[in-house]
Amino acid sequence: MAVDFTLNEGPNVLSPKDMLTLPRPDVPLPNDIGDLAIIPISTYSFQDRKSHKSLSVIALSDGHTYDIPLPDGGDAFWLDSRTIAHVVTKDDTQSLYTIPISTSPLSSDLSSHVGFFPITTASAFRYSPSAQRLVFSAYVYPDGLVETVKEQDTAYDNRGNSGLVYDETFERQWDTWVGPKSKALIGVSLAKVNAKWILGETYVNVLKGTGLSSPVEPFGEADDYDISQTHATHTRQNIYLVAHDGNDLRQLTSGIQGATHSPVFSPSGDKVAWLELAIDGHESDRARVVVYDLKKNVRFTITEDWDRSPDSIIFSPSSAIIYATTGDHARNKIFALAVPPTPPSNSTRATLPTALTSSGSVSGFTPIPGGRATFALSSLTSPNEVYELSGLDAAERDLLAGRKADAEATTLNRLTSFSSAGFQGKDLSPGKDFWFKGTAEGQDIHGFVITPPGFKRGVNGKWPAAWFDQWSTRWNPNVVASQGYVVVAINPTGSTSFGQKLTDGINKNWGGRPIQDLLMGWKYILQEYPEIDQNRTAAAGASYGGYAINWIQGNPELGFGFKALVCHDGVFDTTYNSYATDELFFFNHEWGGRPWDPVAFEVARKYSPVYTVAKWSTPQLTIHSSKDYRLPEGDGIAVFHALQQLGVPSRLLIFPDENHWVLNAGNSLKWHYEVFRWLDQFIGPS
Repeated sequence: MAVDFTLNEGPNVLSPKDMLTLPRPDVPLPNDIGDLAIIPISTYSFQDRKSHKSLSVIALSDGHTYDIPLPDGGDAFWLDSRTIAHVVTKDDTQSLYTIPISTSPLSSDLSSHVGFFPITTASAFRYSPSAQRLVFSAYVYPDGLVETVKEQDTAYDNRGNSGLVYDETFERQWDTWVGPKSKALIGVSLAKVNAKWILGETYVNVLKGTGLSSPVEPFGEADDYDISQTHATHTRQNIYLVAHDGNDLRQLTSGIQGATHSPVFSPSGDKVAWLELAIDGHESDRARVVVYDLKKNVRFTITEDWDRSPDSIIFSPSSAIIYATTGDHARNKIFALAVPPTPPSNSTRATLPTALTSSGSVSGFTPIPGGRATFALSSLTSPNEVYELSGLDAAERDLLAGRKADAEATTLNRLTSFSSAGFQGKDLSPGKDFWFKGTAEGQDIHGFVITPPGFKRGVNGKWPAAWFDQWSTRWNPNVVASQGYVVVAINPTGSTSFGQKLTDGINKNWGGRPIQDLLMGWKYILQEYPEIDQNRTAAAGASYGGYAINWIQGNPELGFGFKALVCHDGVFDTTYNSYATDELFFFNHEWGGRPWDPVAFEVARKYSPVYTVAKWSTPQLTIHSSKDYRLPEGDGIAVFHALQQLGVPSRLLIFPDENHWVLNAGNSLKWHYEVFRWLDQFIGPS
């Protein structure tokens, strides 16, 4: 056992601690005239074990930044071109402040207190200057009133027991047991009167009495709804239009589709667009862009023939173009789509998507005046940095004329370098794409190779086995590489961004095609890199990847030859998971029905690692978290018990306070330490 193990650290090494203490910029939020943007930033310190919050204000003309410390954290958004709203929760109260911004020089004046909210859960803010209306999400009780929440909280906390009673499913979700409150959209007036901002006293729950909840939990934020001068649109499987006073609720979706997301108004106010899955219960279905003409009451899909699945959409200032952030060949790119004329009735209209970016992963794309847009871009070698894309007016003209936009006519400028100091001297690998013949008919399978600092072909290396050109603080290939390993990251059948056929190929086939793709990719790499010492190889995976580790463990005849395994939050007993997961619909789709239905019963039995335990022999580290309700911890504990009873070298790492992801910085450092200690023990230097 590697008793004296220490993590590799040094000037040219990106250690786990280095990665965890880098600034974490959010996406930029530009003001209405497009000359400034704000970027929330969080920076963790291991000295005081705290995340320090700040707000960076950037001049988009030259990239100059001005930082505003936010010792109490909070949410920030624009009220007008020179006023930032700042919402702070402290001492059981939630307050709204304004921060005036000056540009000559770039600076901020003292903040001013505007008012208190009657609750402490306000979040996901949107402000409409024309309507002088602030809308936000908050938890309310069944009466739908924000004014009674605190009183009911006190009564609930003092009820004298901790019992939770349920009469229907979704009793818990992600990492939280469902209580008596649900999310609602709340509106209140907010206006500038005689140079002073005034927060209204009348709060309107626009969803009161509807039985609806928005944003959609557990991850829904402000991108689950949008507001115009007169209406709000939101999603919970369906898209609805509702007036700011809560009247005139109107469903815009057909009601027979799958999940919906990212509803947005056109700046002209006459259209709404959203992303829509066709199949209910299939969370990996292809997202289509749907447009609804509010004047003509016509709904039409514009990407039916496009074999890609956007993550988010937004209209151009002219309302003539929709920009879609979309996964494509392991990159999150920006595509531009012309909005076709409204057809006479509900139907489909084809439009030609054009990619405007080619590398890295885009988030927070927001068009601004002057044919420009701001967004965050990350990659395998960098967390989010702010970029500006200009020349969009020319691309718009091409698309509206029926031509493919010329991406070469646009100009991409990087405006920030938040992480430059932390990367000084670090030797990071941008990742090398490789393609090989897998199980998909007529389609190659993709992967990345990430090499350690100083790696040269012909020199033996240590090799641990949807990966995107994107920064991650959980599974970061360059952090692994910096410990002296070369990383092979494969996107097998089931991965997104390579077309829906490949994504759907995993259905009822978890232990089949995806595993064969991994094996074929691994053999391809062994051929391409003969310098690999096949006696010092390991594999690690999480979620489905964790299932794959357990399946590889129980099927040594496949011939992977790994000398150590690491399983994070992986499925062990497919039937148990089908009953215990918070997302019952996910299993029902992936495995062909409910667990007792004939097809699902046979497929789950065929591909369940629980029936392969007698063949387990590879040393395995198993990691699980107690608040992971997606893949409950019983699976991880059962894997460890099986390995222990077999006498196979094994270790269990449990995080009682984490969910499917390890988010706490101290826990993340522990995670990395144990993973690298395990690898070092079995495939590290002799």
